[in-house]
Amino acid sequence: MRGWQLEPRRDVQPGVLLVVPVLSVLAALVVGAVFLSAIGLAPVAVYREILRVSYTTGYGIADTLVAASALILTGLAAGIAFRFKLYNIGGEGQLYVGAIAAAGAALWLGEGASPALAIAVVIVAGAAGGMIWVAIPALARAYLNTSEIITSLLLNYVALSLLQYLIFGANTPWRDPNSPTFPRGAPIPAEAVFPRWATTRVHLGLVVAVVAAVLIAVVISRTRWGFHWRIFGDSPEAARYAGISSRQVIVVVLLLSGALAGLAGAGEVAGRAGRLDPNGLVLNLGYNGIIVAALARYNPLAVIPVGVLLGGILNAGPALQSLPGQNVPVAISTTLTGAILIFALAGELFVRYRPTRRPDAPPSDGDPVSVGTGDEGGRA
Repeated sequence: MRGWQLEPRRDVQPGVLLVVPVLSVLAALVVGAVFLSAIGLAPVAVYREILRVSYTTGYGIADTLVAASALILTGLAAGIAFRFKLYNIGGEGQLYVGAIAAAGAALWLGEGASPALAIAVVIVAGAAGGMIWVAIPALARAYLNTSEIITSLLLNYVALSLLQYLIFGANTPWRDPNSPTFPRGAPIPAEAVFPRWATTRVHLGLVVAVVAAVLIAVVISRTRWGFHWRIFGDSPEAARYAGISSRQVIVVVLLLSGALAGLAGAGEVAGRAGRLDPNGLVLNLGYNGIIVAALARYNPLAVIPVGVLLGGILNAGPALQSLPGQNVPVAISTTLTGAILIFALAGELFVRYRPTRRPDAPPSDGDPVSVGTGDEGGRA
């Protein structure tokens, strides 16, 4: 009986790489429309409001770009690791620790420092915090062959507990001494706050994110390091045969991934909140970075527009509560991003494989991969 099967694609056309992510987003919107219809809402009205709120008003565009600043960096953090078969799921925790380190460095410098120095210290401290937090999974994977998926994921919860303890659990330098009743983070000095674009909330973190994406793309495609990483990602055995240290690649790539997530934490402290804000940081930016990376197919430059797209969807959630005549649940943003991730991962299947019809007759037991055409003649 004739059926269908998947066979590997030998050559993936550029058009496929573009069409599959677009179709993934469209499929997610269809699923979202079904969900909205099922609860009695008008999908067209909701989607029109998302576009209006996030991409057509000055305030909405600014908020979208602010969210994109962190999502681009966490997308890069996930993408550079996943691209080389290193699955860092700990971007959320690395972002928290980067924020803790950035806020601590700014508070330690205090007032009166040069703004250029203070901002540079905050950026370096954020990256260092993320690197320190990912160092445990990186070394465990490199030297003990421990799954970095498990270790990096579990450390997210440790980082969250540490973040909350520093503000809610004890009188630490990170806690504002002038707010004893309602604990919150101490404001960082004005010199350490990222500059903003005109009167908007768009800050230096967006520039840092875009520059980081360009640099990562150059490193991967134009440097010896990137060449070694690509060989390792394609075949660790080939990398070993070529004399490339797998341990070195694992540690360096994961440390770079953690540094990028830590930079996102620094941007949230110095660009958005102006303090270490546990409630404002727990936005699943690290986990959403995985969605950004998957939809961008781990391409550093593609992470930029995808981060802007997802930033707009996430920002629209609270605004939809005021949509006239519609009681839109705030979770619609989470629903849409989750559907996008599912369809983006499913789309990868069709990037790597293509559906073909099965032959009329199954292969013989002695030649399981050959398909007869009827022209070979008989066998002795």
